[in-house]
Amino acid sequence: MQSTTQNCFRALADPTRRDIVRILAQSDMSIAQLTGRFDMTRAAVKKHLTVLSDGGLITVEARGRERINHLNPAGLAPMLSWLEYFDTFWNDKLSGLKAAIEKDTE
Repeated sequence: MQSTTQNCFRALADPTRRDIVRILAQSDMSIAQLTGRFDMTRAAVKKHLTVLSDGGLITVEARGRERINHLNPAGLAPMLSWLEYFDTFWNDKLSGLKAAIEKDTE
């Protein structure tokens, strides 16, 4: 079974899915509304939405016969936590480089 972090990275690995996340950050939309924004079939958009849902990045609400897709910003938390390690790593490395450069210029 894949971890939540892996599912999140997998979901965002595809440019179309990243575009869907950007669109849903602006407004909730049905599958039909999203399909109108892409040059692909409804079935293809649905597959992308399934991967995003599996990654915890969107939630789906049934409204009658429609399914409304919502961005789930909390779904990004596992990925952001994983990336924080590298932020600290690079800050430490860049601070050391800055100190070395400043020492050479004195």
